Amino acid sequence: MNNPIGLIEIRGLVGAIEATVAMVKCENVKLIRREKIGGGLVTIIVEGDLGAVKTTIDTGMSAEKRVGELISAHIIARPHSELNKIISLNKK
Repeated sequence: MNNPIGLIEIRGLVGAIEATVAMVKCENVKLIRREKIGGGLVTIIVEGDLGAVKTTIDTGMSAEKRVGELISAHIIARPHSELNKIISLNKK
């Protein structure tokens, strides 16, 4: 896993689903993981080339605003290979 990854954290499952659908439809990215954090927070992680990830995160942020509450969004352009151990990207 050395491709850029994008993370978007949303309060509410409906908003997370809305954002996820918009994200995977807009660009050629791979949905890596959905993580329920607790307290209604859901984090969606996508992977792809940097331009696609940036567009995807922007699209997810816009789509989510219609339904839920955006908490945070972040892009890691060059993730270290050890990051896989921290966020368990191989598990779904």
